[in-house]
Amino acid sequence: MQLYNTLSAEERARLIDEAGKQRLTLSFYAYAKITDPKKFRDELFIAWNALDALGRIYVAHEGINAQMSIPADNLEAFRETLEVYDFMQGIRLNEAVEHDDHSFLKLTIKVRNKIVADGLNDETFDVTDKGIHLKAKEFNTLLEDPNTIVVDFRNHYESEVGHFKGAITPDVETFRESLPIINEQLQDFKEDKNLLMYCTGGIRCEKASAYFKHQGFKNVFQLEGGIIEYARQVKEENIESKFIGKNFVFDHRLGERITDDIVSQCHQCGKPCDNHTNCFNDACHLLFIQCDECKAAMENCCSPKCLETIHLPLEEQAKLRKGLQVGNKIFRKGKSANLKYKKSGDLSDKPLAKVVTKNIRQKISVKKVLIGKAEHYYPKTKIAQFLMEDGEVSVGDKILITGPTTGEQEVTLTEIFANGNACQTAKPGDQVTFPLPFRIRLSDKLFKILN
Repeated sequence: MQLYNTLSAEERARLIDEAGKQRLTLSFYAYAKITDPKKFRDELFIAWNALDALGRIYVAHEGINAQMSIPADNLEAFRETLEVYDFMQGIRLNEAVEHDDHSFLKLTIKVRNKIVADGLNDETFDVTDKGIHLKAKEFNTLLEDPNTIVVDFRNHYESEVGHFKGAITPDVETFRESLPIINEQLQDFKEDKNLLMYCTGGIRCEKASAYFKHQGFKNVFQLEGGIIEYARQVKEENIESKFIGKNFVFDHRLGERITDDIVSQCHQCGKPCDNHTNCFNDACHLLFIQCDECKAAMENCCSPKCLETIHLPLEEQAKLRKGLQVGNKIFRKGKSANLKYKKSGDLSDKPLAKVVTKNIRQKISVKKVLIGKAEHYYPKTKIAQFLMEDGEVSVGDKILITGPTTGEQEVTLTEIFANGNACQTAKPGDQVTFPLPFRIRLSDKLFKILN
């Protein structure tokens, strides 16, 4: 019986593209007493794997914390797998503001000591004595009260790209760091101030609100469903959004836009920008904000050293990585002396710019001829593979790649490989590959632009 992934992320992405079905990105959590987390974990994997559900899920004796991607057609069947458990009957599923078919490419369910690493000893206080949950309109009203202090219980790289106006945004790398810092900072306001808190989906505030009530804070409130649910209610009820910018998310998207305000800067040049990326150097993977111009100039790297490294032979890169601690530690940290314009802690509520929305499906009016179809995309090397069906294409030619999700993207070919060999011209029947900075899908078509 399959209880673990058998496909790579690349293989899964290809299957998703082949299926051509819309997927939903959603999250949910529940605190409950689970006697056997391992058994619970295996039951979930069997049920969800059958539904082609993907995501990152943590289970523990205290409950479940899940961020997932599921086929839209399987939503009701997925709900039924939750209803089997009493504590998840009627559970709210926070649907993402912006969906992406590739938000998750594996089903990973891990048994942990806690579903959120809070560093708290739950035996020392009543974790069920939580703050009052507020809906979007109620949250906005309390925000306007001069007697209110609002606190962002997310990490510095989350709040940097988006936050509620007037919020305290702690300069912390983990949730557990923020609790004692905020407690000390607000010691003089326990009795007479409204403590209003929020996070991405609500789970961090569940524990934080109980902790602060235990610490003596009298008026504790939390945003129900977090920023994700707030954004949904704002849209559906036509309410003013007091949140500005982007909501950082922990999946392939790295963020979803709540308002068209840009409140952060490219960490390399200072231009208004709120697009997070991970350094392309496998020995780094630093999380940082990078604009399109710097991305092109620095080839998705965070520093000249990393840029130099990615051009070394792969064997030499592997030697340099040996023994280094990379991955999650650096992903969470998001700080480096190389990032000149990185900001955290005391953040401004004043937008630096407004986002310019690009319609990727806008038709490009050019003369073109269909020459091939998409076959595969290699995300690690950013190489696209097409099958040439008609005509020829050469180095220096302008091509147009089109598709329902890809939109219409114009590119000039700087190098071509036909059937694995470097060449100047590819012909019908050739499997042609070339560098491409964006993902393609199997439904995409390849056109040659005619002069």
